[in-house]
Amino acid sequence: MNSLKIRPRSRADLDACVEALAQVQAADRYPVDWPDDPAGWLTPGDGLRAWIAVEAGAVLGHVALTPDMEVTRLFVVPAARGRGLAALLLDAVRAAVPVPLKLEVSSEGLAAIAFYERSGWRRVGSSRAGWLNAAGEPALVHHYVSPPGRRSPTMS
Repeated sequence: MNSLKIRPRSRADLDACVEALAQVQAADRYPVDWPDDPAGWLTPGDGLRAWIAVEAGAVLGHVALTPDMEVTRLFVVPAARGRGLAALLLDAVRAAVPVPLKLEVSSEGLAAIAFYERSGWRRVGSSRAGWLNAAGEPALVHHYVSPPGRRSPTMS
C-alpha cells in the first residue's frame, strides 16, 4: 500500500468516483438502484465533505460526511477489498471531526454491518427507509453511532 493515499475528494475526482461506484454497484447492488445522476448522488446536500482512497491514479474507495455528522457513501471497489481501506477512510473522517458520528446501513448490507460492528460502531435503532430494497419493499435500515476515540480497527 505504499502509493495508497487517503485524501479529500475534489470536484475533479467525481468521474473516477462514479467509475468506482459502478464497479461496486455491479458487484453489490450499492446503491440498490443506479442513480440518474451518480455524481450528484455522491454529493448530496450542501456542506458535504468527502475523502477518497487513491492508488496509482485509480479511486479505490470513497466516503462522505454530511453537515449533521452522518457518514455516507462509503464504498471500496471489489478488487481492493481486504486491505483495510474502509477503516482508513473512516479514520480520515474521524480525524477531521472528533465528535461522535452516525451512519445508516441497509439490513441487506451484511458485510457492511459486520464491518461496522467489528469496528466498534454501536447499533442504536432501526427504521424503514423511504427507498425500496431488492425485494421492492421499504428498506430496513440500521442506525449506528461511532465508537469512542478517533480510530477504528483495520478491516481483516
